[in-house]
Amino acid sequence: MEKNVRPSWDDYFMQILETVKTRSTCLRRQVGALIVKDKRIVATGYNGAPSGLLHCYDVGCIREKLKIPSGEKHELCRAIHAEQNAIIQAAAHGARIQGAVMYITCSPCVLCAKMIINAGIEKIVFSGEYPDKMAIDMLNEAGVEMVRYEQVNT
Repeated sequence: MEKNVRPSWDDYFMQILETVKTRSTCLRRQVGALIVKDKRIVATGYNGAPSGLLHCYDVGCIREKLKIPSGEKHELCRAIHAEQNAIIQAAAHGARIQGAVMYITCSPCVLCAKMIINAGIEKIVFSGEYPDKMAIDMLNEAGVEMVRYEQVNT
């Protein structure tokens, strides 16, 4: 009799992220985020325009029109980042996230890094790279553990 192999917790949460990010309305990059505490999902987020506003796929991408590279001039974007949306969702529902783990489809930008630090998130598990060295430097300085997720083929 063959033993059933369950996914690791990281595999489990990263697989869920693949579904979460499909709600993204960004034309450049689909990003998903989960906040997990005690192996339970506390909040989810994906990148897109604020609630009730037109999405980038409706009005176009201002960053593309202005030829702004990734990692620069974050304020020139209609979207709220996935990490920000997850933190906002936790706050809106009164969920404590201090000491939590955040799973993200890519490493955070500096704006999200500052929010993650102040929210008290202790660990980030991410799969892709985002070009923002200052974010990584700040997270390291704050003692936030960063783990690059490598999918294990089963």
